Amino acid sequence: MSDCNHNCGSCGESCGERTAPQDMLAHLNPMSHVGKAIAVVSGKGGVGKSLVTGLLAAGMAKRGPHAAVLDADITGPSVPRMFGIRQKATVLEQGIVPLRSKGGVDIISINVLLPTDTEAVLWRGPILGGVVKQFWSDVIWKDVDCMFIDMPPGTGDVPLTVFQSLPVDGIIVVTSPQDLVTMIVEKAINMANLMNVPILGLVENMSYFVCPDNGKSYQIFGESRVESVAREHGLKVLAKIPIDPLLSAACDRGEIESFAGQFVDEALDAVEATPNRPVPPAA
Repeated sequence: MSDCNHNCGSCGESCGERTAPQDMLAHLNPMSHVGKAIAVVSGKGGVGKSLVTGLLAAGMAKRGPHAAVLDADITGPSVPRMFGIRQKATVLEQGIVPLRSKGGVDIISINVLLPTDTEAVLWRGPILGGVVKQFWSDVIWKDVDCMFIDMPPGTGDVPLTVFQSLPVDGIIVVTSPQDLVTMIVEKAINMANLMNVPILGLVENMSYFVCPDNGKSYQIFGESRVESVAREHGLKVLAKIPIDPLLSAACDRGEIESFAGQFVDEALDAVEATPNRPVPPAA
């Protein structure tokens, strides 16, 4: 190729001049072990990926396995606050030590590394992707059974970096009842298929509201299409999460773990059924 820089390790072309295999996977810190990594994704923002990630991590920890959250939404991090974490991460010579919630969930997010929670992150795509890779490689993830990756919205640079650079074992796609959101979620499903990442199923957030006065359920955002979308793609609906003011208030107070195990039991079953990667031999 006329514009070849002969750096085959960073090139995606398959040409006759290739001299080295393409290896884009980031490697874990030598002190780390992660049994499985599950990405929580959608095609747009505002559908509740972070909420679902928090419920899954808190619920998994309540079941016994050591859970962790890698907050890959660098420009819109919210995971630490919903777990009540305000401290800053410790940086050692060997790597970054994640913070641990009251319920035992290890968490890394850009907010635990920035001087203040409100500092704007004005970085371009390649830098954002690089930070996500560092969260995988530079953080000391000790004996993590299941990591949940809170993905940024869309199908751009950072989601592509996660799928290409991290050994994702499966994804959970989050949607909400609106037709427009459903269409965009199908883009996330198609991206996962193109990247050959298994889809564990769909989670619909803001699915309904139960009136406290009469106990009846109301579909605030219209009739759900998640079942038809799931059938179309041969997927399962793993959860339908209601609009619950108590859940919202718990997240605002940093107490999402008080809802551990609620609404997402079937999703947790699917995650637990996903095989762990083998433990690497001791050096």
